[in-house]
Amino acid sequence: MFGMGTSELLIILAIVVVLFGSRRLPELGSGVGKAIRNFKAGLSGKDELDVTPKSDEVGDGKPPRV
Repeated sequence: MFGMGTSELLIILAIVVVLFGSRRLPELGSGVGKAIRNFKAGLSGKDELDVTPKSDEVGDGKPPRV
């Protein structure tokens, strides 16, 4: 994995635990996971909410007759 062995990964994990603490690691993992998921959804091009008005909903700018 990127030319790193087990010992290098353990050293990096130990540094992360020292910097952020063991209580914040689940929060960081969750945040990174959500960010990756949102990034992938943005790349797929599918919009969650399409607010484009349909042609029959768009008026000519005049108020409706009563």
